[in-house]
Amino acid sequence: MRESAFVKANISKWEEFESLIAAKAKKDPDLLADLFVQLTDDLSYAKTHYPKSEVTVYLNNLSTKVHQYIYRNKKEGKSRFAEFWKRELPLIFWQHRREFRYALLFFVGACIIGAFSAAFDDNFVRLILGDQYVNMTLNNIDSGVPLGVYGKMAQSDMFVLITFNNVRVSFIAFAAGILASVGTVFMLFQNGVMLGSFQYFFYTKGLLLTSILTIWIHGTVEIISIIMAGGAGLIMGNSMLFPGTYTRMESLRRGATTGAKVVLGLVPLFIIAGFLESYVTRLFDMPDILKATIILASLAFMIYYIILYPRKLYKNAPSATDRIL
Repeated sequence: MRESAFVKANISKWEEFESLIAAKAKKDPDLLADLFVQLTDDLSYAKTHYPKSEVTVYLNNLSTKVHQYIYRNKKEGKSRFAEFWKRELPLIFWQHRREFRYALLFFVGACIIGAFSAAFDDNFVRLILGDQYVNMTLNNIDSGVPLGVYGKMAQSDMFVLITFNNVRVSFIAFAAGILASVGTVFMLFQNGVMLGSFQYFFYTKGLLLTSILTIWIHGTVEIISIIMAGGAGLIMGNSMLFPGTYTRMESLRRGATTGAKVVLGLVPLFIIAGFLESYVTRLFDMPDILKATIILASLAFMIYYIILYPRKLYKNAPSATDRIL
C-alpha cells in the first residue's frame, strides 16, 4: 500500500485517538486498550514499510502519548514496591532479552579467553589476580584450606564490604554503557577474564571441584547479577546507538531509565549473594551434597526469575498494553 493511501485510510482513526486523549472526560479503559492495540498495529506496519517517514514518527509519538495516559491512570496495587519485582522488572528482562543475551556471551567468551591465557602463560594468573592473592592462596593450599580467604574476615564486616563492592561494580557496569556500550563490554570482559583465570588456577592444583563447590555457593547469584547489570549497560548504550524513531536524546533517556531500574532491582540479589559469601561459603566442612544443593537451587531460582517467569508473564498478559512498561 502506498503511504498516501495508508494515511488516508487511517487518519480519521488517529485523529480520534488524539481527541480522546485531549478530552478531559473520563475514558473507558477497555476502549483505550483496544485503540492502543490498533495504533501499535499501524505503527508496526509503518515501521516495516515506511521506516523513515514522518508518519512513522507521528505514530510513534502518538502511541507513546496513549500508553503514558493508560499507564498514568492505571490503578496501582497496594504495594508499588512489590509490583516492581513482581511484574515490572521481569517484563524488562523479557523485553530486553537480546541485550542480556549479549552480555552473557561477552562474559562467557571472556572466561574462556582467561582460562586459555592462563593455560598458555604461567604468569597470566599473577598478572590478573596479583602476586599477593596468588601467594596467599598457595599458602592456604599448603595449609589444607585452599579457599581460606573466605574465612579471614569477620562475618558482618565481610557482608557489608562484599555487598557494597558488588553493588558498586554493577552500577559501574551499567554507567559504562554511556560510552556507546563499549565501557560495559570492557567491564564484562575484565570480570570474565578474571573468573576464567581464577578457575583455571585451581584446576592446575587439582582443586577445580573444590573451588566450584565453594565459590559458586555465592557466585551463582553474584555472577549472574553482574552479567544482568552489564545487560542494563547495553540497554542504555544501544538506545543511544540505535534510537529508532525517537530522537537520540529521548531514546537515551528511555534506555537509561530502563537500565537504572534493572541495577536497582538487582540490589536485593547482591544482598543475598553477600550474605551467602559471608556466612555460608566459609563453612568449608559442609557436606558436598549440601553445597551442590545450594548452588543448584540458586541457579534454578535465577533461571526462573530471569527467563521462565518473565516469558510466562509476557505471554499471559491480557493485552498489548500490559506488556509495555
